[in-house]
Amino acid sequence: MSTHPASGASSPPPPHSQSSVAMIARQAIVNAQNVVVGYELFNRSRSGAGHTAATDVILVFTALSHAGTEELVGKKLIFVNCTHESLTGGHLELVDPDKVVLEIPPLGHTAGAEVVARLPILAALRERGFHLAFNHTVLESAYAPWLPLADYIKLDLSVLAPDQLAVLISYAGRHSQAELIAEKVETAQQYDMVSSQGIDLFQGYWFARPALIEAKLLPASQASIVQLINLVRKQAATSDIEEVLKKDAGLAFNLMRLINSSGFGLNREITSFRQAVMLMGLKKLFRWAALLLTASRTSGTPSSVGHTAVVRGRLMELLALETLPPDEADLAFVAGIFSLLDVMLNMPMESALGLLSVPDEVSDALLRRKGFLGDLLTLAEACESSDDAVFDRAAGTLHLSSQQINFAHLQALAWADQLTD
Repeated sequence: MSTHPASGASSPPPPHSQSSVAMIARQAIVNAQNVVVGYELFNRSRSGAGHTAATDVILVFTALSHAGTEELVGKKLIFVNCTHESLTGGHLELVDPDKVVLEIPPLGHTAGAEVVARLPILAALRERGFHLAFNHTVLESAYAPWLPLADYIKLDLSVLAPDQLAVLISYAGRHSQAELIAEKVETAQQYDMVSSQGIDLFQGYWFARPALIEAKLLPASQASIVQLINLVRKQAATSDIEEVLKKDAGLAFNLMRLINSSGFGLNREITSFRQAVMLMGLKKLFRWAALLLTASRTSGTPSSVGHTAVVRGRLMELLALETLPPDEADLAFVAGIFSLLDVMLNMPMESALGLLSVPDEVSDALLRRKGFLGDLLTLAEACESSDDAVFDRAAGTLHLSSQQINFAHLQALAWADQLTD
């Protein structure tokens, strides 16, 4: 009989959702052929305490890194309502600006000099590649400095009379390059009226009501997030930052999900934490961690499921290092730390893996326990369950001794326990 450590290596609890859920409504914006060109997003979370500068960026961030059963926005444009305060935040650096349309609110009756004062901010955003949308007030003389920056102008059919609408459409066509969006389109008669006047984009109940989507984020330990922020501020080595990611399954998942989302704008899939850190860069990594801390609703203690995933990842990595170079052993860690995604996200593993970019050997291990990584995962699970028969079989297949496995397991447990020190 093998003597592998069981104390401190408890099996994960029964499956239940380990993720925090944000309720996001999306409403399609369609063209004349009824093809969706983008979605306007609305925060519908009960915990949302009104519209603040933070809610705008959290909404975009959640949309891009969420873990739902379907793509929330896919490759479509994201239309998001902004406050003027949120436009100066660095969090917008986290997304590919080409995917985001910032809906800029008017300044109210006291616009005056404020229109000119805010012009450099709006111009800088557009220069960076963001699209800007305004409502019909941008066609008023007070907002003339903003009009050349408009990519989209939204015309609200619930507040504009038909004769007003005709005048605004004509004026916009002569004085701007903006595409016009008719919003609050609720009847066929309204659609016929605006389409006959040259409007090509539409939003409203006639096309689609806002659909409510559960957008999930895996909770990350606040202690891990703070540690990451401190390392980034000190410009620590990539290897030190990578270590923090490897100790928190939620943190690792959210980063890999975001950096591989269409909104991040990369042309290739990123499959390792080191790649993610190097490609994101310290500045963006800091912004991302700060936003994640803002959005966090969890305590500073990692969940038992997340802890088990970290132990698995480290154990598999240590055992892989017995025969593989470090770069290849990193895949063993990735397979281990993501081996409980189905539990953490409360969805089948195949669906969970669909949210990430992982190499085929990792996918084979997680879905079918195939290959070298599959054997390592089977062995790691046997260490948790004290299943001697499975342990012996897997150890024999991998040509590992009980002593090697026991020592690596104890090392992995101690390494993971540093989270709570």
